[in-house]
Amino acid sequence: MSNRLANETSPYLLQHADNPVDWWPWSPEAFAEARERGVPVLLSVGYSSCHWCHVFSFESFEDELTAAYMNEHFVNIKVDREERPDVDAVYMEAVQAATGQGGWPMTVFLTPDAEPFYFGTYFPPEPRHGMPSFMQVLEGVRGAWVGRPEEVAEVAQRIVRDLAGRQLDYGKAGRPGPEELGRALLGLTREYDAVRGGFGGAPKFPPSMVLEFLLRHHARTGSEGALQMAADTCEAMARGGIYDQLGGGFARYSVDREWVVPHFEKMLYDNALLCRVYAHLWRATGSDLARRVALETADFMVRELRTGEGGFASALDADSEDPESGRHVEGAYYAWTPAQLDEALGEADGELAAAYFGVTGEGTFEHGRSVLQLPQDGPVVEAARIASIRERLLAERGRRPAPGRDDKVVAAWNGLAIAALAECGAFFERPDLVERAIEAADLLVRVHFDATGGTARLARTSKDGRVGANAGVLEDYGDVAEGFLTLASVTGEGVWLEFAGFLVDLVMARFTAEDGSLYDTAHDAEQLIRRPQDPTDTAAPSGWTAAAGALLSYAAHTGSQPHREAAERALGVVQALGPRAPRFIGHGLAVAEALVDGPREVAVVGHPDDPATAALHRTALLGTAPGAVVAVGLPRGADGSGGEFPLLAERTLVRDLPTAYVCRHFVCARPTTEPVELADQLGAVRP
Repeated sequence: MSNRLANETSPYLLQHADNPVDWWPWSPEAFAEARERGVPVLLSVGYSSCHWCHVFSFESFEDELTAAYMNEHFVNIKVDREERPDVDAVYMEAVQAATGQGGWPMTVFLTPDAEPFYFGTYFPPEPRHGMPSFMQVLEGVRGAWVGRPEEVAEVAQRIVRDLAGRQLDYGKAGRPGPEELGRALLGLTREYDAVRGGFGGAPKFPPSMVLEFLLRHHARTGSEGALQMAADTCEAMARGGIYDQLGGGFARYSVDREWVVPHFEKMLYDNALLCRVYAHLWRATGSDLARRVALETADFMVRELRTGEGGFASALDADSEDPESGRHVEGAYYAWTPAQLDEALGEADGELAAAYFGVTGEGTFEHGRSVLQLPQDGPVVEAARIASIRERLLAERGRRPAPGRDDKVVAAWNGLAIAALAECGAFFERPDLVERAIEAADLLVRVHFDATGGTARLARTSKDGRVGANAGVLEDYGDVAEGFLTLASVTGEGVWLEFAGFLVDLVMARFTAEDGSLYDTAHDAEQLIRRPQDPTDTAAPSGWTAAAGALLSYAAHTGSQPHREAAERALGVVQALGPRAPRFIGHGLAVAEALVDGPREVAVVGHPDDPATAALHRTALLGTAPGAVVAVGLPRGADGSGGEFPLLAERTLVRDLPTAYVCRHFVCARPTTEPVELADQLGAVRP
């Protein structure tokens, strides 16, 4: 029999709809039920592609005796952290403050007033490794609730007071300048792994936003050290097991320092961000490896994450069914033994593939299996033969049980994908990728954007073309605006600039404090025990820095001083955190590079069918100047057009030829009709 989750749209919640636990979705009704029954709330937070969330569910939430105890003594609420990042952020902050660590699954016990008083993550079915069993935790919390209610209430109130006292005060910091960016680079240099690439130790996450900062810093300053860190890290990841050597795309992180064994889930946001980084690395260096990885990652997103409605699904699971054991295990879809290679390819090609991809008899993963890599010392092989081997292995892998897919469309992550696909399509002359970006943008406008009822809003998620009930948070507005602004520069269609303007105006009206700092939720959003406000860039850009970037780009496109000032105030957080914690403010540092550089404003005027216009437009897009914005179209007044982009106003053709104008800091360079001169004005790989 299904529980209350059966009518939800979240794939993660639907995975628990048949649990014997009487789950509630996050709702006022659930807390009213707890208040009426006089019992605490058990809040369980996870997401669809989380390996240990699945383990916890199998061991405890599908167990009849455990479920019966939960149902009798608690009101049980299940939350998909990807649908409700605000709920997740508030209670994760409490977990981390109390325990010094956090993660998913997250288990929090609350009063009926939603105040937390006991925390944890995964609990095993019996005591192990010094951890209590889940049933021991349930019985302990139940005992405290019944036997020591005053103590529980005091703990809950103290935690809420402590969280309220952690209010950020970054709005008063000034705008970041070259000095802060230089100190951030120095901090990154200290943490850089010069042998293996990346930063820090195991587990090692792909530092996509830090890499973007390094590329922009090199473009602005010429720092060879910044470029070398970015290029070497990108090569190490692309050669490692974290990158899918057959199908393209990146796993979530590497469990080791060498990028060998990944945690196999594939997230849309990681792949969108990394696709763009590799495209930008190619733009800066002309690297063939960067070009290949950018295109393979773009093709992976389109092939494996695109939904029937034109959006992009959130993730692929780490787990899938192992054909040999019949059990769901991590990495079963991706790992190989030498015998499996021989069976798929024949002995000669199997032996070659093992040497080329680093597959050993001992294995680099579990049970003698290996994750495919591209070792530096691998054999030199004819490209056509390796292409044939890859094709046959990919076909063989396709016959294995595939990992599950979380089909919900998250607005923010689709915004990141739109930006990546639009740029890849433009850089590598793949109009099909630009079309996929446009289709995803159309879906967000049609399904997620609601302008009725007086106040325009953006919904967080949809599934199967049906909009979810949860309001968009700041990262949705910032990342979708960024996607639309990129689409405007690539396509020359001013409607995307207009939609981006709607979104950044909503950021200013509904998410901004008087001092210019930003909140993750709107002023009229559901009130939690604390209004979430996190400026740090972790797996994806924070809402704070994403919005700052979109505000800055929109101001460059339109000349709007209020948007420029809002961006500068928001970037005060980079001045405060950049020199101290550069790994955790990477996107903010990248936006700050654009601020310091200008950003440059590029207007290309000319008929869209003229090859000379296309050549100038492509050169503009290939410019490496940090955060440069590009407008292309007819000059104002020609056939009544040219009005969609403010940058095109008053721009005229030189000698009746398509012409490019580059301006920054209220100063314009000489108009040019020559792509080579334009490239020199922007810093660019020659098209």
